[in-house]
Amino acid sequence: MKMKMNKLSIALFGSLALAGSAMAEGGSSEWAGEAELGIVSTDGNTETQTISAKAKASNERDKWKHELGLEALNTEDKDVTTAERYTLTGKSNYKMTARDYLFGIITYDDDRFSGYNWRASEFVGYGRHVIAEEDLTLDLEAGIGARQSELDSGVDQDEGAIRLAGNLGWKISDTSKFTEELSSEIGEDVTISKSVTGLKTQINGSLAMKVTYTVKHVSEVPATIEKVDRETAVTLVYSF
Repeated sequence: MKMKMNKLSIALFGSLALAGSAMAEGGSSEWAGEAELGIVSTDGNTETQTISAKAKASNERDKWKHELGLEALNTEDKDVTTAERYTLTGKSNYKMTARDYLFGIITYDDDRFSGYNWRASEFVGYGRHVIAEEDLTLDLEAGIGARQSELDSGVDQDEGAIRLAGNLGWKISDTSKFTEELSSEIGEDVTISKSVTGLKTQINGSLAMKVTYTVKHVSEVPATIEKVDRETAVTLVYSF
């Protein structure tokens, strides 16, 4: 397990360094980011109220786009932790044409209440901007890669997988935007599918309110763990 974690740490550090190195390269560059904080109501493996925090940053330079994301979910009930999850994602896109691109994505997930100590996945593949209008966008992606997991029991699981994803963005008005993010990692043993539906409403230039509904389905889980988790979140979003 230590060897796998060392490899994962190197990969994650590499993705961070890749995004950061864009600052030192020549050519035009654009940075953007946002941070979210809010209350989450969950049902499934945990039924409680908790605090959710998210942050993401992206950089575009010439043909490259780099994205980094961090999510944290934590709850304590009478000094007892009842929910704790951390997710780190790094992604890079290389633009081949105005609509076509190649991507690489690395994800690390640590969820104390999933039956797993941690999960990591790495994928490379092809994406296309199927719709690229001012008020409507749709991206579709397909890739191949691998996933590593460690159960609470200490048993390791390694498997090859394919990744299918779609991202829809609809600008309803000057101040409101609807989003739908779908992804499915189809492994040799386990398939993990996730849907995130969101509605973001701008309050002022840098502050917005966002409502999201997330459903995550895992085809095979340890005993006593539910296959489906649902989260409803209302957050304040600060853009920079």
